[in-house]
This record gives sequence, C-alpha cells and structure tokens, in this order.
Amino acid sequence: MTPQRVTLITLGVDDLARSRAFYESLGWHPAEAQENVVFFQIHGAVLGLFGRAALAEDQGRPGVRLGTGAMTLAQNFSSEAEVGAAWRAAVAAGAEALKKPEKVFWGGYSGYYADPDGHVWEVAMNPFWPLEEDGSLNISRAADVP
Repeated sequence: MTPQRVTLITLGVDDLARSRAFYESLGWHPAEAQENVVFFQIHGAVLGLFGRAALAEDQGRPGVRLGTGAMTLAQNFSSEAEVGAAWRAAVAAGAEALKKPEKVFWGGYSGYYADPDGHVWEVAMNPFWPLEEDGSLNISRAADVP
C-alpha cells in the first residue's frame, strides 16, 4: 500500500443543503448522500461535506469551533480561459471572490475563492505541470516536459 496518498477530504460545513447546492451548481454530482453527509467522487479520492459540529464530535472534539482558510484546495486547468471560467462559475454560484485570476510570479495563472463555508479554493494553470487527458495531475511527468 502506498503511504503517500489522500483518499478522503472532509469539509466541515454550517449548512449541508447550502453547501451541497453550491458544489452541485459547479457541476459536481454526489456519489452518495446521507442525512448528515454528502460524498462527491473525485479523481482517485472523495470529497465529503459534513456538518461542522458533527465533524468536531466525530473527531473527538465536541464543542470545538472548526476553522477554515489555513489550507487551500486546488483545481488545475489547461488554460487561462478555463481558470477564468471556473472562477466566474464559483463566484456566480455564491463563492466569495478572494483574488481574481491573474498571471503570477511563478509563471502560471491563478485565482482564489472561498466556498459558502469559507473553505479556500485555488483555480490555476501551471505551465510546468501538464494535466493528464482526464484532468488529473501527475507532477512526476513535469520532468518529461521540455
């Protein structure tokens, strides 16, 4: 088994229905939904939405207020146009615009938004990290790019 992997990312949310509707408006489709949790299948992993208080309790920390913003989730795209379209779609769906997509110091193009619960997403195009045909990212291939 490969130890260097992530199989499930769970985001604590204040309003599960609102958060589910946000991700569905971006074109995401739940793979499984229960009363208190929704799971979206993503490339090789799952993104879960779970009530924030219930998540704290599940972690063995009942009553703790779980925060946001200390980490960034990211989606990479093949072009600046795709980045802009993804950022605009998220903002139109109710995300908070944090940073409009722009050319960045490292040679790519990126922007940031926060979902309705404050979870930060980056949308980016990195010319040094080509995407696979299915949209997945394999940075070990970057060394093969001239």
